[in-house]
Amino acid sequence: MTPDPTPLSAHLTTATPLAPAIKLWEMYLTDKGRSPHTIKAFSADMHLLGSYLAPDKAIAAITTADLNNFLNWLQTQRGIPCSPKSLARRITALKSFFRWLQKGGILATDPAEKVVQQSVMSPLPEILTPAEHQRVLEIADRHRMATKPDARPYTLVALLLATGIKKGECLALSPNHLDLDNPGGPLLFIRYTNAASRYKERKIALPTEWVTAWREYAAQYAIEERVFPWSQRRLEYLLEDLGEEAGLGKHLSFDMCRWTAVVTDYKNGMEPEKIRQKLGISKIQFREVGLKIRKLAGETPTIE
Repeated sequence: MTPDPTPLSAHLTTATPLAPAIKLWEMYLTDKGRSPHTIKAFSADMHLLGSYLAPDKAIAAITTADLNNFLNWLQTQRGIPCSPKSLARRITALKSFFRWLQKGGILATDPAEKVVQQSVMSPLPEILTPAEHQRVLEIADRHRMATKPDARPYTLVALLLATGIKKGECLALSPNHLDLDNPGGPLLFIRYTNAASRYKERKIALPTEWVTAWREYAAQYAIEERVFPWSQRRLEYLLEDLGEEAGLGKHLSFDMCRWTAVVTDYKNGMEPEKIRQKLGISKIQFREVGLKIRKLAGETPTIE
């Protein structure tokens, strides 16, 4: 196997203890563009291994038996619940770390290679059928055209179903996040004030018909500082009311709109990588999300 040319491996030897090796691995993951969330979680998992092993144990002295004993300790002896999803992530962290050491030429063999990976997928979310999707928009549009017009329900639900943005992103929107005069078509910009979340920032195309509703809504409610200047719960109630009016028999929510949006995009032929970018999630997160999208679209995906 050809060693990874990363210069970080020059600072490691077989006698290096686990803690400094983890620090260099964090730097490697950062250089590779892995998300801060993933790096933080993987680092915590590896430091947990460090707390289990002898503090001065060299990386080359760690065996497959050590790793299996550690995983058994997590599940049965630690005294703190370890969910199947957490266990699967910790195994992934072990495999990633020791594979990096082997590819870097530090270890001759990978002790995590024979550790059995445990993949866990959370339940599939509920989405709107195409008929329900259309029905919700029709009911919302009916409010726009009423004797006393109210464009707020349509502006909210049409935005969610078109963009797939999360609840927190929706609540944080300001009018200056909208570029409605862009020559290539109207755009929505998702911004984050937290530097650690800047990798989630992105721009999303908006339907031209939504722009008309937005302008009606902005005039009706004198929108200035926030696109939706109401509490999270008030907007949740608004969606619930729309779902009841549409006779859905299911709980219309921000999450349901998000999943409906991405499955609709997938069925319409959008490339998976573009869907991932639109959602603002990492490639690792998209492994499970992509499988769910394909299942929700009626496919029987295989894990590559």
